[in-house]
Order: sequence, then structure tokens, then C-alpha cells
Amino acid sequence: MVWEALVAEGVTVIFGHPGGAILPTYDALAPFEASGAIHHVLVRHEQCAAHMADGYARASGRVGVCIATSGPGATNLVTGLATAQMDSVPIVAITGQVPTNLLGTDAFQESDVVGVTLPVCKHNYLVTDVNELPLILKEAFYIAREGRPGPVLVDICKDVQNAKGIFRYDFEIDLPGFEPWPSYDLGSLLDAAQIINAAERPLIMAGHGVQLAGMSKELLKLVEKAEIPVVTTLLGTGGIPETHPLSLGMGGMHGEAFANKAVQSCDVLIAMGMRFDDRITGRLDKFAKQAKVIHFELDKAEVGKNVIPTVAVIGDLGETLPAILPLVGERRHQNWTQLLQEWKGETATTDILNYEVDELIPPYVIRQLWHATNEAKQQRVLVVTDVGQHQMWESQYFIHEKSGQLLTSGGLGTMGFALPAAIGAQMSDRDALVWTVAGDGGFQMTLQELIVLQQEQLPVKIAIINNGFLGMVRQWQQMFYDKRYVGTPILSPDFVKLADAYGIPAV
Repeated sequence: MVWEALVAEGVTVIFGHPGGAILPTYDALAPFEASGAIHHVLVRHEQCAAHMADGYARASGRVGVCIATSGPGATNLVTGLATAQMDSVPIVAITGQVPTNLLGTDAFQESDVVGVTLPVCKHNYLVTDVNELPLILKEAFYIAREGRPGPVLVDICKDVQNAKGIFRYDFEIDLPGFEPWPSYDLGSLLDAAQIINAAERPLIMAGHGVQLAGMSKELLKLVEKAEIPVVTTLLGTGGIPETHPLSLGMGGMHGEAFANKAVQSCDVLIAMGMRFDDRITGRLDKFAKQAKVIHFELDKAEVGKNVIPTVAVIGDLGETLPAILPLVGERRHQNWTQLLQEWKGETATTDILNYEVDELIPPYVIRQLWHATNEAKQQRVLVVTDVGQHQMWESQYFIHEKSGQLLTSGGLGTMGFALPAAIGAQMSDRDALVWTVAGDGGFQMTLQELIVLQQEQLPVKIAIINNGFLGMVRQWQQMFYDKRYVGTPILSPDFVKLADAYGIPAV
């Protein structure tokens, strides 16, 4: 029944690792693989199955699927599920469980995976009746993709997998209390438009939600109509072309100085599809104190959680952004935009790329990577970064022109994310140019998945920023711990020889 449901959902690729408690489901996969309906990608660690499903979902816009056995197989998924939950990525994770008569007996490879994953999933299920399985799977996909996306786990007892039942999938989903698409209030939209029209120093802060809603083009229309500069969050990177004169790049802790100065100086801050996390706000009592805040947000739980808005426009950005466009008048803010350009110019004079250096520096590597990929005009380009200094260098020195171009772990900050996520992204689009940018520390956390590149014949490109340290942690030690570099020097293998062992060309 599992595979019939996945085919009905349009799933063609899954990422997983077999084991005893999930073996009946794997056994039933054989005819679906033989027919080409579903392709199974064998991972070398279950955490990477979740990351691959994550990368697949981010790159394709479809629900990613991963599968694992009970006990350690299921618990190994947790970090990947938490990564997806923090970044609003739709995943359905399917796990095997001990037979129903052994539940609660501490049987071999039994773990309460529903209890373990409850805090890191949008929802989860324990299936103890084969007749409930089709409806549960349909609900799982619905919950994962509708509204604010997120991961859903379905834990299936082994005897349920072996049981016979009648497969049907023509259910109407009825989930009382689940309101994925709240209707927006016209009054709040009118209030927001009035504030925007009266602003002298307006600023948009664009988050991941802009791209999830597919609203980058509409955002650009608003930006150009009312001449409103844009700062992005890390996951909002690419929401507006970074070559646009009104783009200020990324703000926050690791963002551009002029972008943060703009946030602190604006009189109206229009937050779109973002959650005001600590990396973008810094001290909340000092954040954007001169500004009236307008918060466009789908998830009611995020409104007022960190920053109290002057006006909240709750609803699907795919509806609210087009709806406010005709309400906002054409404006020009010459003094404001000129001031921002002056600040931008001041920062540019101190950019390390403007100085001659005797060694190869990461910002230069990232910029050259951009030049190389920029030549692939007809090819889709995806850059998947790991977590650390290289992640921030990529966000600043790779010029993102298109929505969805950067895939990275923003909320959880998961080292080891890049390689498996890049594999998932490449599996979703074999014709895309997919680059992995990783540090020597994070890369070693999941490097065993290099063999999957050979196994699946994937053309993923990998750039390792190898500085011999856990760079981001070392930077904090340098700034806040009197340069006591405890635990941050890192010994790495010869990555060129390692790649050669996996049959991958390297220099």
C-alpha cells in the first residue's frame, strides 16, 4: 500500500536504507522499481536520507520522501527532520516499527520514534491498523505541503506492513483545527498600504516565505513601483536579483553593514515571509526602533512571537502581495535611496576583494565560482552550502540572480547538510548545474555519501574551503574567548586522494 500511495502522490524518487522492521515495505518496492515508477537511492547513513529528501524538495518544490528502519535507523533521521522543520521544507519520512504486539516491550531496535520526532515534525503518525494506512499517508502528504510546509513522519508497525488490505486513495481530507491557508483581512491590508504610502524611508525585509510562495516577481513589482529597497534573510537570498539597484543583500549578524544600517534607520519595515529570528534581529530591544513594522506572514504563530508588528497581514503571500500592489502608490524616495547608496559605497571600499593579497582567500574563490556559473546562461544553477564561514561568504560574494538558487540549512545550522542535500537537488533535476560549497569540518560529517555520486552517476560539483579549522567556531573564540582555540583545529584527510578513492576527479 505504501508504494501505491506514493505513486498516487506523484513520487518518483525516494532516499533510504533498509533494515529488518521496514523490510516488508522494501520487498514490495521491487515491482515499482522494475517498472521505473519509483527509483530508490541507497544512502550510507539515514541522516543523509533526510537531507537528500530535503534538497530534493527545495530544488523541485515537491514533497521529498525518505525511508528507514526502526530504532537507530529512525532516530538517525531526526537531525534531518529538524533541519527541514526549521526551514519549512516538505518531507514525508516513512519508518518501520516493531510489530504491534511488541510495542512498549523494549524489543530489539524498538524506539518511540513518534515521541522522539514530535518536537521536530509538523505532525507524525504511528500506524497499527492496515486499513488506516492509505488515509494516513494521504494526510501526511497533505499536511507536509499545505500551508507552511514541514516534515511529517509515518511510523508503520511491521505486522501492518505484512497485512493485506484493500487500497483506496479517494479520500477527502478533513482535519478539524488545521487551517493551512488563513484568509487575509482586507482591513489590515488597507492599513498596511496606508503606512507604506506615507513612508519616507521604507524598507522591505524579504524572507524564505517570498520564494516558497513563488512571489519573487510580484515582490519586484512592488519594489519598483514604490521604490522600496530590499534586505533579505539568509533563506530569503535571491528573492530579488542582487544586481538590482534597490537590493541591499543579506542583513543580520553575518550580513552587510549597510543593510543593517538601513534596518536601523528606516521608518517603515515591511517584513515578508520571515520570522524575525535572532540572527536577523540581534537584540530585540534595539531592533528597528525607528520603524513601524508591517508583518506579512502565513503562520499565525510567528506573528508577535519576537517582534510586535504595527500591522499584521496574516495569509498566503501568494494572495496578499498581489492584493496590496494596486493599493500602494507610485513613489520615489530619492534622499533615502541616495543615502543607502552612499553607505553601500563606504563599505565597498573596505571589501577584501579590492585589495591585493598573496594567498587564495575564500571570498575570491566564491566570486570566481559565481563568474564560472554565470557563464552557464541556459542552465539552471543551484548552490548548496554547508554551515560555517563559507556559508556566509557564499551569501555575500556569490551574486544570486534567481529565486531558489541558494539551498542551505538556515534555522538549525546543520553541518554536513551540503553534500547529501546537493545529491537530492541533482536527483530532482539532472540537467541543473549543482555546486556544493562546504568547509573541511562540515564536509567530513557526511562525506561517505560521495559514493552515491558514483552510484547514481551525478555531476555534482564540490568546492571544499579547507582552512584547517572549524572556522565559524574559531571566529567566536577569537572575538569572545581571548583566542583560546580549544577543539577547533581540525585534521583532514587528503581530499584529492579521498575523491580518487571514490572514483571522483579532484584537484
